[in-house]
Amino acid sequence: MTDRLRVILDVDTGIDDSLAILYACASSEIDLEAITCVAGNVPGRQVADNTRALLELAGRGDVPVALGAERPLVKPLQTTEETHGPRGIGHARLPVPTRALEAEDAADLIVSAARRRPGTLHLVTLGPMTNLALALSREPRLPSLLARWTFMGGAFRVPGNTTPTAEWNLYVDPDAAKACLAAWAAALAEDPALPLPLGMGLDVTELARMLPADVARLARRAGAAPHDAAALESAGAPMLRVGTVASNPILRTITDALRFYFEFHAQYDGFYGAFVHDPFAVAAAIDRTLVTTQSVFVDVEAGPGLAHGMTVADWRRLTGRPANVEVATSGDATAFLDRLVDRVGGLAARIATH
Repeated sequence: MTDRLRVILDVDTGIDDSLAILYACASSEIDLEAITCVAGNVPGRQVADNTRALLELAGRGDVPVALGAERPLVKPLQTTEETHGPRGIGHARLPVPTRALEAEDAADLIVSAARRRPGTLHLVTLGPMTNLALALSREPRLPSLLARWTFMGGAFRVPGNTTPTAEWNLYVDPDAAKACLAAWAAALAEDPALPLPLGMGLDVTELARMLPADVARLARRAGAAPHDAAALESAGAPMLRVGTVASNPILRTITDALRFYFEFHAQYDGFYGAFVHDPFAVAAAIDRTLVTTQSVFVDVEAGPGLAHGMTVADWRRLTGRPANVEVATSGDATAFLDRLVDRVGGLAARIATH
């Protein structure tokens, strides 16, 4: 297909990053050129191990993986094993990856890929923006070299999920986020025809609640026996994986990872399920009709205090600054979850038959 999207994912894998990687591997619209890794949910080297192992599990061990920043630009690294588990993948266990990391670091890989075929590369950042900020410091023309940048991050008109004002990715490295958004603002001032980045914040990603019923649907799509799929949504034993679910390597990994994520959300968000932020961002990068957007000027608060990491959006245009982000304000979470079930379930079915 000549119209496939050249994509680099930048991840801090993470349970929902794991689903995003599987979604990307299962999507025929994209050519997954590489994955770059940044410290965030867990330390950077664990991110790199998780990412390579998942790619090999999905039959995509050919995708290059580069390690990037292992700490934020300014502040100390904070990770969130309580959300994603000690290894970042919940209760799941993955084999040790066999492919080596790229010799090139993440920022250099992003820059070289963008320079190689200007105007064709789609960058999707799913974690802290440290790698992109470093890439911009090495190649300031990057906003004009990329075809599009989509990011999962921010809380635009809703509360944060890490502090009352901040979403996790921006909280981990607000200095990087601030630098990236400023770089796009400067590039757009020189060339207003450049495409605005798509910002997928909590406003939209928290519309996508994955529940045990969705996992059961995914298992059925993967070819699991009906009674084994039904066990995933049993009221007496939430997310109980047995039989054909346990024997399918992708289903086993997904259910073990999500069980931890569901337990976390049950404790802190009041429902047994999970917000699946990152795959929704990948889905929207592929198909923009999944979201409704509004163009607005956005900055990030990097100073101390309760607003640290806050996404500041000028909805009333009080600053007079031109828009530098196309913020997703609503989205079709039902259509997205249907695609997630179909695509990742289909991938699990194909892997199981090989």
